[in-house]
Amino acid sequence: MNQDERRIWLIKELLAENSEYKGVSIPSDIDGQKKLLRGLMNVRMPKELSSEFTKIQDEYLQLENKAKGITDCNDLQPVASDNRLFIWQGDITTLKCDAIVNAANDKLLGCFAPNHLCIDNCIHSAAGLQLRNYCWEIMKKQGHDEYTGTAKITPAFNLPCRYVIHTVGPIVDGELTEKHKNDLESSYTACLDIAMKNDCRSIAFCCISTGVFAFPQREAAQIAVDTVKRWKEQNPSDIACIFNVFTDADRKIYDDLLNS
Repeated sequence: MNQDERRIWLIKELLAENSEYKGVSIPSDIDGQKKLLRGLMNVRMPKELSSEFTKIQDEYLQLENKAKGITDCNDLQPVASDNRLFIWQGDITTLKCDAIVNAANDKLLGCFAPNHLCIDNCIHSAAGLQLRNYCWEIMKKQGHDEYTGTAKITPAFNLPCRYVIHTVGPIVDGELTEKHKNDLESSYTACLDIAMKNDCRSIAFCCISTGVFAFPQREAAQIAVDTVKRWKEQNPSDIACIFNVFTDADRKIYDDLLNS
């Protein structure tokens, strides 16, 4: 199979799983097909995957991810003020490192909104359906929603990193409070703790809680930098910590904090 054939095959398999999709037509254009496939993956509830589906999905996603361009964290340059810290602007799903951090919701199953552009959706879409199934098993054993400020680690499946660390950051609905700040600090600490426990040598942090969770960006970045620096002072770990930003505005904030 080539990529076009894999994409069509996967779409047909997902459509066939649900009688409600009867009559859904497959777009003739590649962009439309990719959007439909991602949307179907986004809304699929956790359940068993056939070995054939998994094999074809993995082949498809690995080639798609590779086509986006992979960045090896070993090629990054540290900030001038601290050779243990890095700023990298780009798509976190294309970063080859030991662990990337996912800003998850308290269900820990990914974003179910079709083609949503949040990091949770992007990571699950690039990793494959096994990630949602793996998270589902974790949550079944836990028996309750994930608490704010905690973290869980999973395999990365089709991503170039080894692990995904999922953390639930605080939701700021109104005025920013000390509890919000403490909870965000806890998220960063929990991610670092679990990364060290799993012998990670590098970890890439997204801007936790600053998206739809509405934590002010500059305040969040200050907490991120302060917490990571304090943790590294208190723990015998040489883990490389990468602050992953996507927008120019976030890049400038971290540059100001770390390179001024």
